[in-house]
Amino acid sequence: MTGQLALPLPAAAGPLVGRSGKEHTPRFKWGVLGIGIAAQAAFSAAFQGLPTAGPLLQDAYRLTPSQLGLVLAAVTCGAFATDVFWGLAADRIGERRVLITGLTGTTLALAAATLFLTPTAGAVPSYAALAVVLFLAGCLGGSVNGASGRAVMGWFPARQRGFAISLRVAAVPAGGAVGAAVLPPLAVDGGFRWVFAFLTACSLLAALAVALWLDEPPAAGATGRDGTAPQAPNPLRRKDIWRVAGVAFLLDLPQFTVLTFGSVFLHTVEHVPLGTIAVLLVAVQVLSGVSRVWGGRWTDRRGGRHRRTLVTVYSWTIAAGFTATALLESGPSWLVAGLLVVSGVLACGWHGVHYAEIATMAGPERVGAALGLENTLVFAGAFVTPLLVPAVLSAASWPAVLLLVGALPAALAALVMPREPKLPARA
Repeated sequence: MTGQLALPLPAAAGPLVGRSGKEHTPRFKWGVLGIGIAAQAAFSAAFQGLPTAGPLLQDAYRLTPSQLGLVLAAVTCGAFATDVFWGLAADRIGERRVLITGLTGTTLALAAATLFLTPTAGAVPSYAALAVVLFLAGCLGGSVNGASGRAVMGWFPARQRGFAISLRVAAVPAGGAVGAAVLPPLAVDGGFRWVFAFLTACSLLAALAVALWLDEPPAAGATGRDGTAPQAPNPLRRKDIWRVAGVAFLLDLPQFTVLTFGSVFLHTVEHVPLGTIAVLLVAVQVLSGVSRVWGGRWTDRRGGRHRRTLVTVYSWTIAAGFTATALLESGPSWLVAGLLVVSGVLACGWHGVHYAEIATMAGPERVGAALGLENTLVFAGAFVTPLLVPAVLSAASWPAVLLLVGALPAALAALVMPREPKLPARA
């Protein structure tokens, strides 16, 4: 049964003491949120930004569609492989150590790609080597998903957590929007050395921000009247949490159908210019970020209720949007592009309330493990999609992709999502 996360912060407005022993004003929580947003956006610029330069990456490295799918899936595969472990580590040793370790490693991996794995006039690097280095970047960068979310949930009171975690989760499309706006022009004007140099700089700045300013919340969890900390059950052993996390996997298939192969579909099938595609994908990221924040704010004002219902509404609407896009695929390009943008916004806009719900279900001392599970399945969907789309496309057509990888998983998500818990009866 879902309950509100116990409030780890004192109600007084005086200085708060973090686990480092330093005193902070109540406004410090917004600084923690800013650091979490920066860390998440830096990683998102890589795993969501690179696919927006997919056609350019394919040309520069001379990749087949299957090879392109493998390279684009490498970062998400790495995050999928390690996210639960980063979440468990954050619960055990703290968010700060996890973030410094992960972001430093990500910076080094992206620096290696910058120095050794970019095409030149005389040679094209091995796509397999590039995939391996991007996989390592994903393994290490996955640390930001659970650890930064755990830090935010720890500093904010329960009445603001939906809004706060939605802002932090909105950093994913925000970082993707930055990547969509910056990476294709960099690839055209300076080649992929500049692309990877930009991503390296973003990761380095995020690591420095964590090292210089992040402090952990004053308590890892709540205490009862007897002064002892209640032991919440392991979220990895709870069926209801697995069902909620499974919805994240299903909804990621339509999301990454748009983010990973939307540019390819619009350019090769609908003949939309690359510049226009970049603008459309930036719009998807920005509007989905707005959607995430709106959802968190709306549910906070209702005491954290209706999060599951809102995700279910998103799911059915996403299914309808992808179905309409598939049925009208041969229609005017402006109409198809518009439908794909709307479907993409919806497919990217459910994360805020979903993350807040699974964190609330887990309890304060188990947030890292719950968000680790959530992000593992999120990145499983992000990893599977670039491999699944070419397979379906080779056997059928783009409408089949939109129906089987877009509409069908969204409809299944609406059926899998648990119903809202019953409120306790009033005396």
